[in-house]
Amino acid sequence: MKKVLLGAALVAGSLTFAQNTSSSSPVSFGLKAGLNISTISGDDSKAKAGFYGGAFANIPVASSFSVQPEVLYNGVGAKADGMEDLKINLSYISVPVMFQYNALPNFYLEAGPQFSFLIDSKFKYQNVSVDGNDFVKGFDFGIGIGAGYYFTPNIGLTARYVAGVTDIAKETNGIQAEGKNNVFQVGLAYKFK
Repeated sequence: MKKVLLGAALVAGSLTFAQNTSSSSPVSFGLKAGLNISTISGDDSKAKAGFYGGAFANIPVASSFSVQPEVLYNGVGAKADGMEDLKINLSYISVPVMFQYNALPNFYLEAGPQFSFLIDSKFKYQNVSVDGNDFVKGFDFGIGIGAGYYFTPNIGLTARYVAGVTDIAKETNGIQAEGKNNVFQVGLAYKFK
C-alpha cells in the first residue's frame, strides 16, 4: 500500500509542479496506447505480445526539456521456452516518470524510472489457468529509454524500452528466483490541445 501511495504522490507532485511552472509552453494532457513485446530475463523465456494504455501529462520545465508522468495499464509476461503452451501473464498499473529532451520541434528522446504495481498474475498452461499472485511480487521497478515523433500537434508515434531492475518472483524458502520484466513498447499518443 505504501508503494501505491508513493506512485500516486509522484504523479500528484508532478501535476502540482505543472501548475507552478513558468515555461511559455502550457502543460498538455493526453492518452496513449500500443503494443508490448515482453520477456522475463534470467529465465528461458520467449517474447509475448501484450497491450498497454493510459494517460499522461507533459510538463515543460525549460525550452527543450519536459517531464512526462504517466499512469498506464501494462500487460506483460513471457512464454516458456520448450513448453509452447505455458504463458505467464502479468498485469500492472505502471507509473513511468520520463524526462524528455526535445531534440527537434516534433521529436524527443526520453529516459526515466517506472514504478509498477501488480494487479493480477496468471500462469496458463493449455486450458488451465492458475493464480500466480502468491509467486509474484506486488511491486516492480524499471528504467525506461525511448523516443517519440509527433506527426501533427496532436498525434504522435512513441517507442520505449523498459529494463527491469528488480526480480519479479517472491522469495520462497530462502531462495530468490531471478527474472526481471523487460518490455519494448510501440504505440500512438494523442495530446489534447
